[in-house]
Amino acid sequence: MPSMFVNLPVTDLERAKAFYTAVGGTVNPAFTDHNAACIVIDEGHNYFMLLRREFFQTFTKLPLGDNAKNPSVSTAIFLDSREEVDSAVAAGLAAGGTEAEEPSDYGFMYQRQLTDPDGNILEFGWMDPVAAEKGPEAFAAEQQQA
Repeated sequence: MPSMFVNLPVTDLERAKAFYTAVGGTVNPAFTDHNAACIVIDEGHNYFMLLRREFFQTFTKLPLGDNAKNPSVSTAIFLDSREEVDSAVAAGLAAGGTEAEEPSDYGFMYQRQLTDPDGNILEFGWMDPVAAEKGPEAFAAEQQQA
């Protein structure tokens, strides 16, 4: 399976590391230094690379925007239960994140949006296993039979 690294510009690397470990990530010290930190979300598959803004700028000639004012991406992380979603968001809020939107509950899917201290948007979610495998209509049919 391919691995995905999401590169995020941050203003305070230590604060960002504290935030992303609070919401469930772990720091990979082999790929962490004074410019960047690798945060493992799902070992072997999904990672955040937290890059000091100055270092991030070395990867592009385009000017970096301010994510807190003009977000351009939202990263969704789906967990195994609603309770895990609520726990991750609570930990993120305690670590300096903000929650600008109310939770979204669609019955078969539950989502909460969390913004990190640099304005990067994370969406924590849970989806019913039937809906995840067969689609929301299958979940609705199962609910009607119950």
